[in-house]
Amino acid sequence: MNTVDIAALYPQHLATLKARADEALARCGRDHLLVPSGRRHYQAFDDRDYAFAVNPHFKHWLPLTTVTDSWVVYTPGQRPKLVFLQPLDYWHVVPESPSGWWVEHFDIHVIRSAEEALPLLPPAARSAIIGEANSALGDYTPDNPQAALDYLHYQRSYKTAYEVALMRQAQRRAVHAHRAAERAFRAGESEFGIHMAYCLAAQQDATEVPYQNIVALNRNGAVLHYTELGRSAPDPSLSFLIDAGASHCGYAADITRTYAADRTGEFQALVDAVDAAQQAMCASVRAGTDYRQLHVDAHLALMGILREFGVLKVSPEAALATGVSAAFFPHGLGHPIGLQVHDVAGFAASDRGGSIDRPAGHPFLRMTRVLEPGMVVTIEPGIYFIDMLLDEVRRNGHGDSIDWARVDFFRPYGGIRIEDDVLCTGDAPENLTRAAFAG
Repeated sequence: MNTVDIAALYPQHLATLKARADEALARCGRDHLLVPSGRRHYQAFDDRDYAFAVNPHFKHWLPLTTVTDSWVVYTPGQRPKLVFLQPLDYWHVVPESPSGWWVEHFDIHVIRSAEEALPLLPPAARSAIIGEANSALGDYTPDNPQAALDYLHYQRSYKTAYEVALMRQAQRRAVHAHRAAERAFRAGESEFGIHMAYCLAAQQDATEVPYQNIVALNRNGAVLHYTELGRSAPDPSLSFLIDAGASHCGYAADITRTYAADRTGEFQALVDAVDAAQQAMCASVRAGTDYRQLHVDAHLALMGILREFGVLKVSPEAALATGVSAAFFPHGLGHPIGLQVHDVAGFAASDRGGSIDRPAGHPFLRMTRVLEPGMVVTIEPGIYFIDMLLDEVRRNGHGDSIDWARVDFFRPYGGIRIEDDVLCTGDAPENLTRAAFAG
């Protein structure tokens, strides 16, 4: 989708945000919505700042992800206002003046210092101010009214056509980089070398990708959030797990793939089996489906694979009931994704608050809602050979459930995870990731 298409979709997106803001303000009894972009955070006892992360509520309104000390101001019935900081500065690059498909929809006020925003903001006492505490400016302190947040976060689950278009762009960028990373792996590169190949292909560095790349060779694939980036390639290089994304106009892609060096060996066969199961799980992202049940079903499917490959000696149902399955698949099936990688409201019971509990024995699941059209979720089943968790199986008296010789065979490969981002529709799901790989 090109810029012209996105420009055509943006007015309806903005109308949706205005309607949501109207309701959120009514619920919290305020007259104005103020959304600061955010302010830089600095390291303790130093003048070095951390990589800036814009307020997601700010980038929901407009595709600005690097500007600090700026404000979106919305009053029902009026055009939204952007108070845009373009400082007089010779230490840093000054942000370019706003341009693009969205500017005609805003009244834009350029300021040269953060304090110049004050006379352009409506009364603080009548405003709902949504943002981080450090965005405070004079009397304008973010108070994040709970009634407004509950509503806005819940509604963020339902992506507009504009948002889905931007997420498709993020997918294409990430897929291009994933292909470069696989080529680097097959060429014998180290984790660091693969990471650099990924960033070069994505044209995004570590401050721009939506999360820190996981680039794991061999047994490092058994560390769920492995981010060490070894500088030397192992000998031999047996397997490669990469969990890496890309950003586009503030929206995230989150993709994981696993590769075997030997494309004819048993580990490749195990990867293929997980991939087939994962695609069936993605096909189950249907309106009315409880995501908690998808997660439990994923455990049963993965344990069926391990039994087929001789790792498990008990039924999938027995492995689930005894907790053995959690040793091989210790994380959740996935999470909502959009403006944030782990997007908000994954547990929300309604737009008035409350939460839906995780299933007993599954403490790391990040999504417990029933799927509805407009939601985008990740589907990321995994099988790992993690010594700490397997030792717990033995200590808990379930060691006989496992063929330990088979575990020893697969342990050097670390693990397998395959992850796609999937849009729930009123009909068949749209797998945003597979579509990008097919393109």
